[in-house]
Amino acid sequence: MSARDIAIAITIAVALLVLLTMLLSWRRRQRRDSAIVAPLGVPEHAEVASRHEVLYVSTTKHDQPLERLAISPLAYRARGELAITDRGVALCLDGAPTVFLASSRLVDIGRATVTIDRVVEPGGLVRIDWRADDHTVVDSYLRLATGDPQNLISDLRRLIPAAHDTGATE
Repeated sequence: MSARDIAIAITIAVALLVLLTMLLSWRRRQRRDSAIVAPLGVPEHAEVASRHEVLYVSTTKHDQPLERLAISPLAYRARGELAITDRGVALCLDGAPTVFLASSRLVDIGRATVTIDRVVEPGGLVRIDWRADDHTVVDSYLRLATGDPQNLISDLRRLIPAAHDTGATE
């Protein structure tokens, strides 16, 4: 074997080791986050007020925009549609079941610039803080395909119950 063949073999071995490490890390993250569940399905008779084409970016631990959560079906970036209904928010991502965040689950809506996998112009992302369960608040990030995020944020804020409790932990 020549020195070139040895170098190629070492490079391939290192690349395979890196890929294996990435795979095992992702599986560990999925197991860690398996207790957190995204609510699926839209309630009957929910009236759609508006629809918006979005790029779903990520869901992270609350106030930790760089700590991704592997919540099914919100584990991967996807294109889709956000529908605002009279009962909450439906997130219809390509190839995934519809996630429905009832108004009672919504904690806060805001703008963001940074999250895992994405850095945009100041305030270019829409951040939806929602309760996954009684003790867990998570943040989901979306990027509007067209239009000003402020209009969407204003519509979403109307869904948040007036007397919401933000005392949940991460």
